[in-house]
Amino acid sequence: MKKVISFPHLGDYHIPIKYFISNLCDIETQEAPIITKKTIELGSKYSPSDVCVPFKYNLGNFIESLNNGANILFQAGGGCRYRYYAELQEKILRDLGYEFEFIKLTTKDRIHIKEVYKIFKNLNEELSYHTFLYYGGLTILMIYYMDKIDEIIRKNIGFEKEKNSFINLKKEMLIEFSKVKGFYNLTKLYFKYKKKFKKLKVIKKKPIRIGIIGELYTAMEPASTYSLEKKLAKNNIEIKRFTNLSYLLWQKAFCKKKMLRKTKKYCKYTLGADGLDNVYRSIYLARKKYDGIIHTKPFGCTPEVGAIPIIKNVCNDFKMPIIFFSFDTEVEDGGVDTRLEAFYDLLKYRKVKK
Repeated sequence: MKKVISFPHLGDYHIPIKYFISNLCDIETQEAPIITKKTIELGSKYSPSDVCVPFKYNLGNFIESLNNGANILFQAGGGCRYRYYAELQEKILRDLGYEFEFIKLTTKDRIHIKEVYKIFKNLNEELSYHTFLYYGGLTILMIYYMDKIDEIIRKNIGFEKEKNSFINLKKEMLIEFSKVKGFYNLTKLYFKYKKKFKKLKVIKKKPIRIGIIGELYTAMEPASTYSLEKKLAKNNIEIKRFTNLSYLLWQKAFCKKKMLRKTKKYCKYTLGADGLDNVYRSIYLARKKYDGIIHTKPFGCTPEVGAIPIIKNVCNDFKMPIIFFSFDTEVEDGGVDTRLEAFYDLLKYRKVKK
């Protein structure tokens, strides 16, 4: 039987993930389809009703991938209830009658390089450790460059003079990134597109600045928040978002002591997952004089539920406006636009008053 690998969808990160897998294995790599109403309905139908929303999206992705011919599935895991996704999703899919190989990339909540190498070595007996490290490093650098470009986009896309100029240029960049041959080529492309993005014309005068904090999946997968960042950009808002793969893969580990020190007035413990991170981010945004904060999470996300009262205390102390969004598996936006417009009007009024 022909082997076909697939993995859940997560924003634009399917580009580097597919690049990494396809360069290590001589096996067809198929990213999951973009999340749609059908994906959400499939995932919700076969998931436990009280499970995290990202679990349902991932399960819907896996079902669509299996129906499209995939027979090897990848899942990560770790940090919170995400550590249990792989085992439960595999059980559900096998109960539905699918035959496949299920691979979990994390061990004890961490990605261990040598363990991941063994996984790919089983898929490709000729894979050398040097080749594995080479493409691993190249993929991490690609993710870092993508995240740096995204920072430029969020800061300016709401003020572009030519409609869709940022999105179209990003699509062009991602196509070139997916075909890179080495570190030099990738770095050259990054600086080439960084220059291009900075040359795009914007009309920007004293913008409203909003910071987005919250749970990692709703931060990085646009479908889970009904494309929240696009909605903000349409209202000419400058966006600051902290969570991305660069942060999760290596930056987070170096920030823990700093965050505990900066949040000691409000937190004595880490709160689990990104709870402490978001308390720290609230303080950061208030001190940097941002106009408001948007907190997003899936319905029932325990670490964020625990962090919310503390974040409210921070915002009360700094007199910082904040709005909380809790997303479930509804396929309509459920009043997101209305609440965003009201929040935007509040921030605009406060800015004029100042």
